[in-house]
Amino acid sequence: MMVILVGVGKSCLLLRFSDGSFTTSFITTIGIDFKIRTIELDGKRIKLQIWDTAGQERFRTITTAYYRGAMGILLVYDVTDESSFNNIRNWIRNIEQHASDNVNKILVGNKADMDESKRAVPTSKGQALADEYGIKFFETSAKTNLNVEEVFFSIGRDIKQRLSESDSKTEPQAIRINQSDQAGTAGQGAQKSSCCGS
Repeated sequence: MMVILVGVGKSCLLLRFSDGSFTTSFITTIGIDFKIRTIELDGKRIKLQIWDTAGQERFRTITTAYYRGAMGILLVYDVTDESSFNNIRNWIRNIEQHASDNVNKILVGNKADMDESKRAVPTSKGQALADEYGIKFFETSAKTNLNVEEVFFSIGRDIKQRLSESDSKTEPQAIRINQSDQAGTAGQGAQKSSCCGS
């Protein structure tokens, strides 16, 4: 399953989920990076391929190329940075332009461990935006590991459910070759068929 992270604070979330570690010294993502982690969902092993996209505008053309193959997208903002939250609408517009229509999305407010005095985006505002777009919402902390596993397992479960629903809607098409019609041959001897007149 291919999952893409967009917004800010993505690298910290990805490192926490994939490696179980956290660091405050991060180099800005150049272009795109990815990690793989296998998880178990409902008794099945699922390989998550998680792509960490560069947040800067100058890399936007590179990152949008990855949207088409994405099965899920985590839209991440920093709860202490209102501009990162306001930029989520731009990311959603970008996703609507470049990703498939049924891609699963989750809104994630990161740095939920921060003191309330430093918070710029209240939880209610994040929830309201998620409700507006009809997507799930989580607040996380890569530092304290709050809801990190839950977010990735949730997007994995949503994708798995969507894929199983779409599989059950499509009926398998089968072509039968060289099989006699049982109803048509009742009472008649079995018919032989041959290829190419031999």
